[in-house]
Order: sequence, then structure tokens, then C-alpha cells
Amino acid sequence: MNFITKISLLFVLIFASSFNSSAQKKEDYKKSIDSILQKANPKFNGVVLISQNGKTLYSKVEGFSNFETKKPLKLDTQFEIMSNSKLIAATLLLLEVEKGNVDLNTPIKKYLPELTQTWADSVTVHQLLNHSHGIVDLQKPLAFKSGTQFKYGNLSFNLVAKIVALSSKKSYREIAESLFKKLKMNQTFCYSADKTQNLATGYFNAKNQLEPITTRQITDESLGADGIISTVSDLAIWNNNLHKGKILKPESYQLLTQNTILSQHNFFGKEKDGYGYGIRVVEKESVKYLGHTGLGDGFSSVNLYFPESDVSLIVMENQMPEDSNLYYASEFKIKNMLLKTNLLKKK
Repeated sequence: MNFITKISLLFVLIFASSFNSSAQKKEDYKKSIDSILQKANPKFNGVVLISQNGKTLYSKVEGFSNFETKKPLKLDTQFEIMSNSKLIAATLLLLEVEKGNVDLNTPIKKYLPELTQTWADSVTVHQLLNHSHGIVDLQKPLAFKSGTQFKYGNLSFNLVAKIVALSSKKSYREIAESLFKKLKMNQTFCYSADKTQNLATGYFNAKNQLEPITTRQITDESLGADGIISTVSDLAIWNNNLHKGKILKPESYQLLTQNTILSQHNFFGKEKDGYGYGIRVVEKESVKYLGHTGLGDGFSSVNLYFPESDVSLIVMENQMPEDSNLYYASEFKIKNMLLKTNLLKKK
């Protein structure tokens, strides 16, 4: 074997070793997630999915859809996604903006003439979408001057859904489910008591004693805030369409995801991060990501999107711990672990 051949072989071996090492590191996150779920306390009961460029890289299902009947969870089990519904409502409203039916900077009185408080003449649609409106009750004065503070809540997105319905001349349910059908999100719909399909039962976990939730916070009035039923796979479809420009025009997507106000949420860290329209914009970590959480009716959900690597992390559970410090406990560990991996590096 001559010198040139030896050198060539050496380069091949080095390259192969480097490639295998990189591939191995990328696979390590799967073992790490498995370990997090196995050690979870309270015990993890839900579904995890990681996708990239619309393709599933990792999925895991643990536990029961119904503990009384021992019906197991499956990848296509439906969950109440609660406040992750807000991003969908914001998107539907921006579609009305694109049609020229709604102006974001116009006071909401134009679209909701039934509102009697004087603040309806000053609070704008934009302020509803980023929780800077100051509305605490439809019959009470504002808690603060609109546009000056962030105060999270469901009421504003109840109003967002009403504006979508008024401007589209269709019910919010009809306009939302039409988009789901177009995107082939076949397991996603607006909640109704007579349409539970493959919906898991939600549980309250009090010191590892599970109590099924028998009453729901979702109403016909709150569909824009918390009323969407979906699966991890359908939310991956949603992410792949929304963040790839297949639903909104580029300028509308920029409005949706721009940092318009600062807010703090323990899942995303102790410091304040940016908030757009129904979505948080986190730029203080090792990589930028967008996302939201949802909690209620015995369900929790996390939907994160990492634009540089085109990766989605979606986790749904059908149990809520009694201790608020344990909300999203496994999801928090998975997110922080992924932030340290090569998976989220720029493509």
C-alpha cells in the first residue's frame, strides 16, 4: 500500500468515525427522553413526539387514556390542548386580516358593538392578541391602560374568536374545522359534549391519587381560548404548515411571531421573554424557539418549534398534578435536555 493510499484511507476512517460519533450524539437524546419518562414523579402519563421537516424522529406513549377501564393511550389519542388553542385562534384572525376584514390597530368596538364599556373604543385587536388589553371583566373598567402591561388570560381570546366569526360570517367552529380539514388534521376539532371521538379522560393527580375530571372549563364561548381537541401528530402537521408559510403570508407570520411584549412563565424560565400573538418567543436560550403551554380539565400540553433546525417537540398528558410546581415537570426536563444536544443545531 503506497503512501497516498494510506493517507486516503486514514481520511476515510476519520470521516466515518466523526460521522458515526455525530449520529450517535443525535440518537442519544432518545435514550435521555426514555430515562426522563421512566424516572418521572409523578409518573408520566401521556404522549411525546419529536418531528423534523414533517417527519417523526421520536415518539413515545406511556400510560392510560382511561384509568378506570385501563384503556391504553395511543399515538392517535386525542387530548384537550387548552391554551395551545390560542395560537390557532390568532392564526384564524390573521387570515381575516389578510382578507381585509379586520384591522389589528382598530378598536374592538368596531367588531364587537355589543360591548358597553368605554374601553371598547380604545382597546385594539392587536392588544387582545398579545394580552396587553387590560380587560379583566366585560362589565368592569380596565385593570391598566391598554398596551402598557402583559396580563395573561382567556377572556381576550374569547373575543378574538367572536371577531373571527363576525368577520368570516361563519361560526368559529366552522371556520376552524375547515382549516383543520384543509391541512389534513383529521383528528382535530373544536370540543363539543357530543363529539368526544377518541378523547382521553382528564385526571387531577392528588398525591398519586387520580380523580377523573367530570366538569369542563371549555364552553362554546371559549373555543378560541382553550377549546381545541387534537393529537401530537396533528399538532406536528400544524407546526409544519404554520412555520413553513403554508397558512399565512410572510408578513402575517411575522406579526404572529414577533416580540411585541415581555412576559414570564416558569416553563420558559425565570426571566421575561417575548410574546407574540398566542405564542411565546424565546431568544435567551442556546437556540431560539417558539411555543406555548396549555393546562386545564386534567390535561396539559406543550408545543415547541425550533426554527433553526426545523424541529418540533410536542408533549400531551391527561393528568394535572395537585402541586403547581410539578406542572410540565417531564416536559421541562425534555426541553432543557434537547437544548444541549446537536439535534437543535442549525440545519
